[in-house]
Amino acid sequence: MDKVCEELYKIGIVPVIAIDDAKDAEPLARALIEGGLPAAEITFRTDAAEEAIRIISEKFPEMIVGAGTVLNKEQADRAKAAGAKFIVSPGFNRGNVEYIQSIGVSVVPGTATPGEVEQAIELGLDAVKFFPAEQNGGIAKIKAMAAPYGKMHFMPTGGVNKNNLNDYLSFDKVFCCGGSWMVKKDMIAAGKFDEIKDLVKDAVDTMLDFSLMHIGINSKDKAEADKAADLFCALFGFKKDVRSASSFAGDGIEVMNSMGRGTMGHIAIGTRSVDRAVYHLSGKGIEFDESTFQYDNAGHLKFAYLKDEIGGFAVHLIKK
Repeated sequence: MDKVCEELYKIGIVPVIAIDDAKDAEPLARALIEGGLPAAEITFRTDAAEEAIRIISEKFPEMIVGAGTVLNKEQADRAKAAGAKFIVSPGFNRGNVEYIQSIGVSVVPGTATPGEVEQAIELGLDAVKFFPAEQNGGIAKIKAMAAPYGKMHFMPTGGVNKNNLNDYLSFDKVFCCGGSWMVKKDMIAAGKFDEIKDLVKDAVDTMLDFSLMHIGINSKDKAEADKAADLFCALFGFKKDVRSASSFAGDGIEVMNSMGRGTMGHIAIGTRSVDRAVYHLSGKGIEFDESTFQYDNAGHLKFAYLKDEIGGFAVHLIKK
């Protein structure tokens, strides 16, 4: 994927926005950023779209702002001039895609069939929109379509919401989702930007889905670790699981055979995507120890330690 799509992958959710009044662009962008989603697809379905893109791109250069529902060359030129970093279309128009490529803007054309995906591949693309997602068979169809096209990635849009978001994002060929449930048109028009910020934050929390996986307790040696693990098992009926560097008492307590990372031990936090978790936490000023990063076969993070301890415990993220 190109750099823009790689950035959208880390963000995870692209708010799809229809805006009627350009004056709402600045407070809306601020609400998106503060809520945790520095991205937006401003659809060209309203007269205010072009000016809204211009305002956001000028005042919030850190945002990945794009133009949606771009149907022709004239709209593509206007979108680029306004500062759009990517252009999205609802369907696959080969001439339009080729033109957008020629003007140097990242393009994510709409697809719904294998034939359209093959045309995208022929034009050198490895990221497309899948639209309308739910009406076209949802994640089941994406998985079926993706099977023959190992290098293609999809951005499902249309019917994606909080309840089905992770059904899509759990598939590794989905690089992000487009959705409007947190930025509904009537909320923008009513100036409910605090509510939008809260909905955006809730969407990010849903996507990352943090949960406690286990607590690791440091011990001076294996004998001390075995004694502690055996006691937890005897007291609470946990099953002991002996491993090379530690013993688990049930699923939630790991007793290390040595004084491992952290003054007192470590805490493992699970998340659906370590890549996205690192991105979003880094945006809040959290630093990571990159020497601890571990990757899966696809090159995605599966394990990462925070740089600093919390309450005497080292903290690491792990993919669920």
